[in-house]
Amino acid sequence: MAENELTQRLFSFAVKTIVFLKTLPDSPEVKVCRYQLIKSSSSSGANYEEAQAGSSKADFTNKVRISLREMRESNYWLRLIKATVEKVYDNNELEWLINESSELKKILGSIVQKTSTKK
Repeated sequence: MAENELTQRLFSFAVKTIVFLKTLPDSPEVKVCRYQLIKSSSSSGANYEEAQAGSSKADFTNKVRISLREMRESNYWLRLIKATVEKVYDNNELEWLINESSELKKILGSIVQKTSTKK
């Protein structure tokens, strides 16, 4: 996957997450999930963007590692929403977001693994 492809996927994931969150009910629990998920989903892409201008290989790897952690967190919040929110207006979109975050975790994890082991 080309780097700009991954950058675009991460950006699209954040946008689709934010748009999806607007459809959820306004309960106190959902507000917490919404706040945390907006932060983690957008932070993953932002950290990957920063990685592109890393000052060294170690800096690049560290920023991608942060991006991976944020994507793992996004996946967690999405699964929590699926398990606890009774009225999800677009279940297909939620499933897509969960699947996409899982795929992005694998891609980012692979980048971290490859760049960490190369000497």
